[in-house]
Formats: sequence, structure tokens, C-alpha cells
Amino acid sequence: MGFRKAVSILAISTTLALALSGCTSDKPAPSASPAPTSNTAEDSNDARLEELGLDSNLKFKETRKIKVEIYDRGNDGGTKPEDNFYTQYIKDGMLRDHNVDVTFVPVPRWTEGEVINNLLAGNQAPDIGLTYSYPTIQTYANMGGILDLGPIVEANKDLLPDMWDYLTEANIYWDKDPDTGTLWALESRLNVLNRINTFVREDWLKKLNLQAPTTLQEFESMLIAFKDNASTLLGNDADKMVPFSTSFDIGWRADHLTSSFVPNEMTDKDIFTLGFDDRHFLFPNYKEGIKTLNKWYNEGLIWKDFSLYPAGDVTEDNLMKMGYVGAFIHNWDYPYRNGDDSIHASLQRQVGPDAAYIAIEPFANDAGVYKKFLSGPVDRKIFFPATNKEPIASLFYVNWISKLENRVFLQFGEEGVTHEALPDGSLKTIATTGEKIMNSPANIDYTITSNGLDLGDPDKTVKSIANGYAGVDAKFIETASQITTHDGLVGKNTNVGEIKAEDGQGQALKEKRDTILNKAVVASVDKFDSVYDSGMKDYLGSGGQAIIDERTAAWEKYFGNETMLK
Repeated sequence: MGFRKAVSILAISTTLALALSGCTSDKPAPSASPAPTSNTAEDSNDARLEELGLDSNLKFKETRKIKVEIYDRGNDGGTKPEDNFYTQYIKDGMLRDHNVDVTFVPVPRWTEGEVINNLLAGNQAPDIGLTYSYPTIQTYANMGGILDLGPIVEANKDLLPDMWDYLTEANIYWDKDPDTGTLWALESRLNVLNRINTFVREDWLKKLNLQAPTTLQEFESMLIAFKDNASTLLGNDADKMVPFSTSFDIGWRADHLTSSFVPNEMTDKDIFTLGFDDRHFLFPNYKEGIKTLNKWYNEGLIWKDFSLYPAGDVTEDNLMKMGYVGAFIHNWDYPYRNGDDSIHASLQRQVGPDAAYIAIEPFANDAGVYKKFLSGPVDRKIFFPATNKEPIASLFYVNWISKLENRVFLQFGEEGVTHEALPDGSLKTIATTGEKIMNSPANIDYTITSNGLDLGDPDKTVKSIANGYAGVDAKFIETASQITTHDGLVGKNTNVGEIKAEDGQGQALKEKRDTILNKAVVASVDKFDSVYDSGMKDYLGSGGQAIIDERTAAWEKYFGNETMLK
């Protein structure tokens, strides 16, 4: 009943909004500073606000209540994600500015897809949800479980200036169906396209008189040298040597290696039809990259227990901190994160001040290009379940969290406590504990429309990123930042509407992919082909091929015989 009532109100509001601000405006003026209008327009505006239960300051006359999803990362030493200094800042601000009472609902970060599925299935999802899995949203949208945001955001465009200004039409309409016009989610903004890097122990290279590898063969030779010189590098702990480490998420953790086997001339059409798996599992020649890992595993170059530990487990991190791991591929700044508890800081305490991981670039493709497949400038998907009875209050939340001053505070916290302002205008974080500690880097779990630092000034932002790693020499960050996007290919928005074959398949195919890759890497060399090929056959037969076929047909419908987007 609440959903139908909201849509009815919003349908009426659309006509009034057209008269006020024009629905084609990219950046509507904030309602607090309206252009001169006729008395008729002013009366219409008053009537509209009255209909929505708002006063002239966009505060609800009666307190509204909404629930907002928040990731629970289970941090040691962290705070309750739903009740801490930063949630209170948001709650106070929303109550002050819009008379909206906010309650946070924690969802485990590492199983968020499964948990959101269960909450939606039980009609218990919070009013504002977020997930990295668009197929999950599409599945429940098809069952009537997701609110169509299209008419709501358009009708209320002038009430949401910060959201429109920050996300822009590109991210707001990224997922808009080109045929039906439905909009099941808003795409948050990925400010920094940095993705992953390959890291090696710089001190081990120096100790063995090796240069940083720039080719696959040099990288392999380096791993062999680490193994053969375990006693020199680790002394009495030589038996703990791990030349190369990875995790159960092979697709993510080996991406720079596997991507180097993908032909350089892969087309936009290929990327679209095969790229629904974000680990590039279906890209041509991907198998050869996994075969390389299989070879290394059987030669004792890869951590033998990598597949035993689930997401969120810290065993691998601890091996790095203790100084046993020679190389790995991970998030672009992974060793430098988390201040005093970072891999970098722990390693230097354990081993010595010269011990460090440095980013390198060893994997070139068939054209000699170190191509990295980067995502588009989108991140988490923000959606409202159909059970949301307060869509306007929820949109005010999205707008409030997009406001520059609110984003900057959440990203950096209090001056003198969690950051300091430097003379060049940049900000530098200060490692802290207690109530003002951040449970996620730059509080990205609260800045749901934003992932990655953004101070509203590109120069200050870049400098602040470099400042943000306590106890880490800037050279490590600068090198990592430069390499992670070098020869990068940024993802394009190929919006062809819903791919029905993907409905309900996201989690199932993800799990199949991870299982296939784990089994293939640890298989004996003579069994690799049969394990990989039978797994791929099962993956394709379980829905993968149907998705490829439908995506191919959709491409041809909208782009014809073109293979590259203009």
C-alpha cells in the first residue's frame, strides 16, 4: 500500500516539477535558492511540498523513519558498524536537515550477496540497500521486489541537487533500461579507478641481486629464485617460504597475470558479451593464465593452502606480515592499508626497516601492452526495496550523503584526531583507535555514493591520497598508483537493458567459477585440462552460455555489426 501511494504522489508531482525546474536540466538549482517565479509557480511549489509533507526548508513536518544497510566487516578493534561516532554524525545531520530518523542495519560484508538475497526474499530488506551484484537487484525487480527509481528521481530532481551534481546523469541513469525506462538502481561513483597490482619483496630482490621482473618469464624465474634461496632469505624459517601467494578468489587475485594472456585486439563486443563475469573468466585464452598457476602450484611456488581459507580470513595476511611471502597480486594498495596494522608496518617491525613490498609490472600481453581491464566509473548499486514506504526520505539520505562537506567529513573525520590539514591544502589521515576509528578505508561503507577520496579539488585529492598511508614512504604509493592504471582500458556503459538469462544466476555462477579455478590450480598437471574443461562445460551449461547468447543478440539489436563502440 505504501509503495502504490508513493508512486501516486510522485506521478502528481512530476507535472509540478516540470513547471518548476524543467526535467531536462542536468544540474538543478538547489530549492533553497530558487530563481524568481510567478505567484502561480510559487503556489504550485508550496502545494507540492505540502503534498510531500515538507516545509520550505525540505524538512518533514512529521518525523520520518528509514533503515539503511551498512556493511559489517567484523574488524578487530573496530566499532559496531550500526552504532558509532560516524553513524551518529549521519543520524544527527539527517534529523537536523530533514527530520528523518535513520537506523542502520548491519550486513556481513563478505557474504553480502547471500544476506541481501535472504532479506529481500523475506521482505525484510532495509529501505536503502546496496550491493555489488546487479543481477541480485534484477532478480527481485522481476518479482516486484524493487522500487523503480526512474519516475521518482526525475520528479524530484530539484530537491536533490547534491545527488545530481555528484553522481551526474551518467551514474544515475547507468542502469536505465533503454526499452522500458525502468531504473532499479543508482550507481555510486568510483572516484579512483585503481584496481589491483602485483607486489614483490623489494628487499628480497636486492638480497638476491635481482632486478624487478618485467616479463612473465622473469617473474617465474624470480619465484624459483625465492624458493631455491629460502635459507638465505628466511634462515631457520626456510620451510615457511611462500614464493607466491593467492586466495580462493583466484579470478580477482590473479587478474593481471590472466589478463596478459587475453589477445590485445579483443573488441568491445567481445568485452560486453563475455564480460558479465567481472573476473574476466570467459575472456579468450584465459585458461592459459590458469594453466601457468597450475604449473607453479605443482612446482611448489604457490602457497599450498590458499584454497582452504574463506573471504575475510587473515591467515594469508599474517604470512605476509611475518615475512614469509615473496610475491602476490591484490588490491592496488593492499600492503600499505590499515596504518600500524598494515602488512607494510608489521613486516618492518618483524623483519626490519628495509623490508617492503613494491608494485611491479611484469605481465605484458601478445602486443607487449601491460593492459589492465578497468571498470567503469561505477561502484556499488543503491536500490530501494518495494517495501520502502519512504522513498522521498530515502532520496534525501542519498542526497545528504552526496553533499561535499558531509562526504569529506566522513572520509577524513575530525581535524587533529583522524586527520591534519597540510599547508598545500591536502589532508593527511592520522591512525586512531577507539570510537573514532574507521571500520572501512575512508569510511566507504558510509559514503555509499562515493568510493575513493574526493575533496572536490583533483590536485588536493591526489595529494591527500598520497598522504593517507601512515608510516609509508610516498614512493611506494606513487609507484603503485602509476602502475595500477598504466595501459588501462576503462569500461564503457553498454546499456542494452535487462539480460533475462542473468536473472538469479549471479551468485550461483560466481561460486561455480571460484570452484572451477581452485580445483584447476591445485590439480596435477596431467589432470589440468580435464578439470578445467569439464568445469567450464558445467559453467556454460548452467546458464553461462545462455547469458553469452542473449548478450550477443542484444548487442546486435542495438549496435548491429559494429564491434567497437564509438
